[in-house]
Amino acid sequence: MKHRLFKMLFVAILFVCGTTAMAQNNAAKARAILGKTAKVVGRAGGASASFTMSSASTGTISGTIAVKGRKFNARTQQAIVWFDGKTQWTYMRKNNEVNVSTPTAAQQQMMNPYTFINIYKSGYKLATQASGSNNHVHLVAQNRKLSIQEMYITVNSKTYVPSMVKMKHGNKWYTISISKFAAKNQPNSAFVFNSKDYPSAEVIDLR
Repeated sequence: MKHRLFKMLFVAILFVCGTTAMAQNNAAKARAILGKTAKVVGRAGGASASFTMSSASTGTISGTIAVKGRKFNARTQQAIVWFDGKTQWTYMRKNNEVNVSTPTAAQQQMMNPYTFINIYKSGYKLATQASGSNNHVHLVAQNRKLSIQEMYITVNSKTYVPSMVKMKHGNKWYTISISKFAAKNQPNSAFVFNSKDYPSAEVIDLR
């Protein structure tokens, strides 16, 4: 009887160890995929793409985005956003006004669909699953205080170009579809608001 119990316990330990090892290997694979994706999206010269963001609360918004490191420039029919890594300018087309602010990390994450290239490095549990020509990477926050609690990223398994980012911000889900990705050099001036281009706009400093 004791021998049988010992054998069952031994099998159980092997199963737990094996499952843990598989989970660790899967997490390492997910981290490697996002690492390669980060290199593609975060190339030194910058990149550009088209995007469509949708959620139950905001509806659907489409536009283009250029990124270079932490800097980004997003353009939609409603607004244009410039962020130089510190200061953000938001031009509202309807009101012809520019709001100047210093966005928090959470606010930056909602404006830039490529935020994941930095946040995956710490504070998240990672896993991945292959499906056809894509890898689906799943991130779950290990700290409830993080603004993005969960995220799914679809990445092409050959080019490592992302095509979809789905994130949970607060209690709301946002889905961002990405297309026409181009590894194209971006000038630093693209991320700074130039008042000469909008001479009649009212500038409101919210800092």
